[in-house]
Amino acid sequence: MKQAPLPLLQQTSDLRYAIRNKTHTGVTSGLAQGAMQGNVVILPADWASEFLLYCQKNPVSCPLIGVSEVGSFAMPELGHDIDMRHDIPEYYVYRNGVKVESRSDIEDLWQDDMVAFVLGCSFSFEHALSQAGLTPRNIQEDVNVSMFETSIATVPAGRFFGNTVVTMRPYTPKDAIRAIQITTRFPKAHGAPLHFGSPQDIGITDLNKPEYGDAVTVKEGEVPVFWACGVTPQVAIRNAKPPICITHAPGKMLVTDILDTDLAVL
Repeated sequence: MKQAPLPLLQQTSDLRYAIRNKTHTGVTSGLAQGAMQGNVVILPADWASEFLLYCQKNPVSCPLIGVSEVGSFAMPELGHDIDMRHDIPEYYVYRNGVKVESRSDIEDLWQDDMVAFVLGCSFSFEHALSQAGLTPRNIQEDVNVSMFETSIATVPAGRFFGNTVVTMRPYTPKDAIRAIQITTRFPKAHGAPLHFGSPQDIGITDLNKPEYGDAVTVKEGEVPVFWACGVTPQVAIRNAKPPICITHAPGKMLVTDILDTDLAVL
């Protein structure tokens, strides 16, 4: 994968510095555009192989772009100075499947047996949508993307199982077709939508009440378009109940030094 050009590298470095110093604690959608962003799951090594298999069986919801060495908080293939203990605006801490706290760093929780997984994120294709004149509504309204738990089951692996979480971005039918064409080129950022149109068909009852993130305006004549989301593992984590698991807070991602176009296929 190619490293971003110098101007973008400065943006990613500055943003991670702001996150480490806790001067940026918000969502990362729309920031450092052109750089790959990632969902994060950190588990003890004796749970890592099962989670890796879960990702392999569910590549649309859980597209792997990086896995750390056991005990290492560095991810040199994604950024020369990345520190998984500090470089996310907000972490969720799960114990036995229950979210017990959120925090701005996990240095005192880091264990020598931990493995960090980084999964592709739909924020990485938002740049391509914006370049095509299809700026997502969450960026237009300066809020987090809407995320919903669905009735679409993932493929179980060991102790990990659960339904798929999706992000939603509204478009007119004409623009939805173009958005599908664009995002299909980004399989490592969840690729083409899983569904568009009636939310009830995938178990969503109210677009104004997302389980994660913020509601966005759906204008007259628009249809909701749903992409798989890297928050899906957090449902599986609740079900698997590992003794400890650390994730990103939805919408607050790891910003890497890798070009989002490296996720694209021709």
